[in-house]
Amino acid sequence: MRIAVVGSGYVGLVTGACFADLGHEVVLVDNDEKKLEALRTGDVPIHEKFLPELLARHRGGRIKFSGDLQAATRASEAIFIAVGTPPTESGDADMSYVESVAREISGAIDSYKVVVEKSTVPVYTNEWIHTIILRNGANADLFDIASNPEFLREGTGVTDFLYPDRIVVGVENERAAEVMKKVYGPLTSGWYYGRSDAIPRPDRAQGPPRLIITSAQSAELIKHASNAFLAMKISFINAVASICEMVGANVQQVCDGIGTDSRIGPRFLNPGIGYGGSCFPKDLLAFRAVAKEGGYDFRLLEEVIRINEEQRRRFLKKVRSVLWTLRGKRLGVLGLAFKGGTDDIRESPALLLVEELLKEGCKVCAYDPAAMERAKEVLPEGVEFAPDAYHAAKGADAILILTEWEEFAALDLERLRGLVRYPIVLDGRNLYDPAAMTAHGFSYYSVGRPPALCEEAGTGRSGKKERA
Repeated sequence: MRIAVVGSGYVGLVTGACFADLGHEVVLVDNDEKKLEALRTGDVPIHEKFLPELLARHRGGRIKFSGDLQAATRASEAIFIAVGTPPTESGDADMSYVESVAREISGAIDSYKVVVEKSTVPVYTNEWIHTIILRNGANADLFDIASNPEFLREGTGVTDFLYPDRIVVGVENERAAEVMKKVYGPLTSGWYYGRSDAIPRPDRAQGPPRLIITSAQSAELIKHASNAFLAMKISFINAVASICEMVGANVQQVCDGIGTDSRIGPRFLNPGIGYGGSCFPKDLLAFRAVAKEGGYDFRLLEEVIRINEEQRRRFLKKVRSVLWTLRGKRLGVLGLAFKGGTDDIRESPALLLVEELLKEGCKVCAYDPAAMERAKEVLPEGVEFAPDAYHAAKGADAILILTEWEEFAALDLERLRGLVRYPIVLDGRNLYDPAAMTAHGFSYYSVGRPPALCEEAGTGRSGKKERA
């Protein structure tokens, strides 16, 4: 099929590259000419596994880059809107970019098109897009609106797209449904999975995904409800972790106990310093705003948000209790992105903690495999950036693990122990087994598990007693 994807941000770029790999002819549209030129010359603006390979495979062939939205619309059978919907001060989603695209599309609808919401949008956005396109002169018989929410996790977005749990499509008639079935046919038929050059199947993938056809309003709500539920699961286990610390229980054992219940499952039961990124914080605010507009006080969402913010404060309090005073302390910080596998720092708990530590007079030497360049743009002056984890740890009074990168879970602990000033690790992502850390001479503090102190009872190299 001929497909236009509007917006070359995270969702748009992954969507366009994956559609091209499914065999469609894709035009990726953006109004930023510098970004388009960079994409044409081989630049990949985001850190995403398999995305560079897909762009290299299809650039100049099945995927092209253009700043002409109307020309792309005329040439396409389906137009996917994947522009940003950032939160306003009130928490509502800013729909001005979506509206602008809808107005411009209307002047180029000269044959039947399906205009697809791919951005995360509030309920009834489909109706507004339909109204705007009509108001700007399009023939009502020549277009339909569909809602096709994305469920992409940063760091695994390509495999999430190509090996999804489900594909949700919200339409109001069979004509539009048939177009969307054709768009995703390579996945639902299993054809893509038989190709020798298909992106490798992740372990969790079961088989061809189920295509769920709903009303447009239901599809829009599915996206918000899914993200709200996952954020609630994260906040719930973080609240449980806090109780575990109070009573001396081990949250990992608790997670094993409740995660084996098939009604609950183990995924997203990972205690830590809280969620971040571009989706959960924004989507919870937008979902709450939708509920409030409809007259429903969704207080559960407010508590999910409160627990997430409290989790960062609790971790900072733990750092204080372990180190006693923070002013002048040198901290090796591992991780700046909001999660492993991405360079996205939006709403990153790691960055928020670094900023608080700097306010309290700490000296921070930080390392992240992908997010340092972005972090340099927003962090205050004075942060030292290291070329690897070991340089960040050199001479540190304590090491803080704030992002769950795989390489941070596989550090050479003997080497690390020889570099630090004091053998203290505060792990905000529970990457290590406490017994293994004490065996290597570290005093180890994690989330929801009892502290594990080395046999030296927290004594540093100088022989002075560490506060634990």
